[in-house]
Amino acid sequence: MRWVIALAALLLLSQSASAAGVLERIKDSGVIRLGYRDDAEPYSYQDANGRPAGYVVDVCREVASRLGGGVRPKFTLVPSTKRFEAVRDGQIDILCDPSSATIARREIVDFSLPVYLDGAAALSRTSLPAQRFEDFRGKRVGVLAGTTTEHVLNDALDSLGINADVIEVNDHRVGLDMLWADKLDIYFADRGILAAKLRHADRPGFELSKQYFSYETYALALPRDDSAFRLAVDKALAELYRSGRINAIIRKTFGNVPLDEMLKAMFVINALPDR
Repeated sequence: MRWVIALAALLLLSQSASAAGVLERIKDSGVIRLGYRDDAEPYSYQDANGRPAGYVVDVCREVASRLGGGVRPKFTLVPSTKRFEAVRDGQIDILCDPSSATIARREIVDFSLPVYLDGAAALSRTSLPAQRFEDFRGKRVGVLAGTTTEHVLNDALDSLGINADVIEVNDHRVGLDMLWADKLDIYFADRGILAAKLRHADRPGFELSKQYFSYETYALALPRDDSAFRLAVDKALAELYRSGRINAIIRKTFGNVPLDEMLKAMFVINALPDR
């Protein structure tokens, strides 16, 4: 019995040390490990020089700069299908991509204050517009596996009794290549990502749905059970919003377009005071 109690005590001490160790490790090493993707432009991607870029990546850089002098961000490329596991397993400290905060995902990771609002949209040929789920009937619809957009798509089709051939892909670029090559009729993903891909692809004859099929609240995924680290990240985000510095990041990514009223409200609501 004694060795069982001793073993349990050691396990509790180990878990406690692990949970409380992110800020300490960052302080000791001077490095914060940031995960990003290469297929989620304009939020998280590789630029022409192979460097991490995008709105959420820049937000993470701002967070890192507010965690203390001399903290250096170290970026790690993570696949979309394993990005939350990378946080859970301690490979990265913050996931810097367009991740929607959901209850199910909170079983794996914690989330910061919100960093952006977006939603699902459909990209299709102009000759076969997809403005509502009923337009998906009998169509080949591509979607990124393991995402909230996949769940939104499947749940909507099931509830409406719409038969469609849903094809899962593991990379947005693969899905869009299939759409360009007429192997898909519709590609279903976050509107901001689809808009950026369509703009850079310069593909006449394709159009983005005018409506949102869902609304998603993006947040930074963080290790679970580390309240000190989450508080430090939230404090940095709140200061970023209060200072107005977030507007420069928005302009860098999206240009001088008017901010959506819901997005402006999100920044105001989450510009929490320090005291």
